[in-house]
Amino acid sequence: MEEFAGVVLGFPTVVFTGALVAVVAFWGLVVVGGADAHGPWHHHGAAGGHGGTGGYGEHGALGEAHGGIGGHGGHGVGGRHDLTDHGSGHGSGHGSDHGSGHGGGAGLLAAAGLGGVPVTVVLSLLVALAWFLSLAGSAAVRSADIPTAPVRALLYAAVAGAALVGSWCATWVLVRPLRRLFPDVRPPSRADFTGRVCVVRTGRVTAHFGQAEVAAPDGSTAVVQVRQHGDDTFTAGSTALLYDYDPEGEFFWVAPFDVPGGASTDPSTV
Repeated sequence: MEEFAGVVLGFPTVVFTGALVAVVAFWGLVVVGGADAHGPWHHHGAAGGHGGTGGYGEHGALGEAHGGIGGHGGHGVGGRHDLTDHGSGHGSGHGSDHGSGHGGGAGLLAAAGLGGVPVTVVLSLLVALAWFLSLAGSAAVRSADIPTAPVRALLYAAVAGAALVGSWCATWVLVRPLRRLFPDVRPPSRADFTGRVCVVRTGRVTAHFGQAEVAAPDGSTAVVQVRQHGDDTFTAGSTALLYDYDPEGEFFWVAPFDVPGGASTDPSTV
């Protein structure tokens, strides 16, 4: 036991021992519900805002807050939400910063052939395998009859390098089957509303003003900003077609649309 402790706490294994302790602590928090298995940045790069995973947000349906979908509240997918200027502005203002900031590590791993699974899983595999390989190599060097300290130091350095390379190779092999467990799901987007029928909720729609209620593909509803190019008459309760989205103005272009057969104009059913 004393010899094992000496190897674990000696160079180069001790370099990976600290990282392994952090990995074990993280997954311990995941087990008890104190952390997200995808990491603390998961909600910033995917669906969800400050409030949690999924949903179209409280202060802005489909407001791309922090690089994903959702506003401050994150009520979940169901329910009625409001895409106001606050939700849109907050989302667009912070989304690119947080999304790109947290996505850099995932991009590097993907470039190294380790993408397709959560970053936490990849890093955990890298650390655990590097620790094990370093432990095995250090034990072999320690038990060998090496007369000079410089040669022993060089061998330990070689073990550290080999552990890093070996852990990357082993992780690359393990990640390939794991990708099937983590399919790439595209987060909700404002573009999902394009082509859908909405119900106008303001007394008029102009080139500079208008709001309408529309049903999202998941069945929830959202109030979105709408504009028109022409001089068509829109009144509260009339139906319209969202035929295009302006990402700079964060509004939809609409055109008059009559629901065939007098069907219900409820956004959850049109």
